[in-house]
Amino acid sequence: MNDLARYSRQILFKAVGEEGQKKMLKGRVAIIGAGALGTVIANHLVRSGVGYLKLIDRDLVEWSNLQRQILYTEEDARMQLPKAVAAQKRLLGINSTVTVDAVIADLTLDNAEDLLSGMDAIVDGTDNFMTRFLINDVAVKYRIPWVHGAAVSSRGMFAVIKPGVTPCYRCLFPNVPSSNGETCDTVGVLSPLTDIIGSYQAIETIKLLLGAETTPNLEQIDIWDHSSMQMDISQGKNPNCPACAQGQFDFLDRSSGHQVAYTTLCGRDTVQISPRHSRELELKKTAENLRKSGKVTVNEFLLRFSSDEEEVSIVIFRDARVLIHGTNDIVKAKQLYAKYIGS
Repeated sequence: MNDLARYSRQILFKAVGEEGQKKMLKGRVAIIGAGALGTVIANHLVRSGVGYLKLIDRDLVEWSNLQRQILYTEEDARMQLPKAVAAQKRLLGINSTVTVDAVIADLTLDNAEDLLSGMDAIVDGTDNFMTRFLINDVAVKYRIPWVHGAAVSSRGMFAVIKPGVTPCYRCLFPNVPSSNGETCDTVGVLSPLTDIIGSYQAIETIKLLLGAETTPNLEQIDIWDHSSMQMDISQGKNPNCPACAQGQFDFLDRSSGHQVAYTTLCGRDTVQISPRHSRELELKKTAENLRKSGKVTVNEFLLRFSSDEEEVSIVIFRDARVLIHGTNDIVKAKQLYAKYIGS
């Protein structure tokens, strides 16, 4: 079969055509987050023939994900697979002719430049502002266009950020909010919403790869109230923006104080703890130590520990990153981390 034959219906669309399809097959895209938005985006980009996809995610598949995260199955949840790994397996089953690089990691100032530089586009599948500001710093520094997206409850939004052309994310949102506001943990989220927003993000990414005109708007929709709003942001550049005007990348600067080691995660009572210095853990040895204090299950990617004394569970990844399930209290999470894992 001709390599392009599988994309025949897409090639028939004049804005793509055979030459556009060849561009997509050479495209390199990073998706940050393999949750509700990220799985939709990755599904479309892989089916559309984007040649290289880097899927970066810090989490593992949980039962509550299956309501909206379309690439995962009950078996993935039973096996406690990292999302990046489970998604990679499903995506390569959809299109084995493309490359899907699964990266089990939290995007931080320590790894963001290495992971994202060299990409043709970056897509935001995250659920927190800090990571978006970090993506923006890398995107502006390396002149990489990126597609922002967000979804909570019945409301979603998306926008395309093209460094040097459009306002950057920090032009639009100058300051980090004191909190993430409403999250899927507090107000829920509808599965059709994440499908819609993720699909819009996917098509805007395809446009970027083709060199086509992208939306000039910050687009907002509410699928419950059947309402939508388009806000033209094309003239929204801030001449004093620290990032795109002054080349000051605070979220890549450890001395700026923006690096956060403790973060609460959307979707459940969970605190993530990231080590100050990346290191490789011997999971089997760590498991042996923890078995003295509770139940441990372990695979090649992570271990899960349930304490005999606490109503929480702790997931430890090979890079020493930790998820403490069962609390949103960062102080308590720090105490549990110190008690069972140490510094």
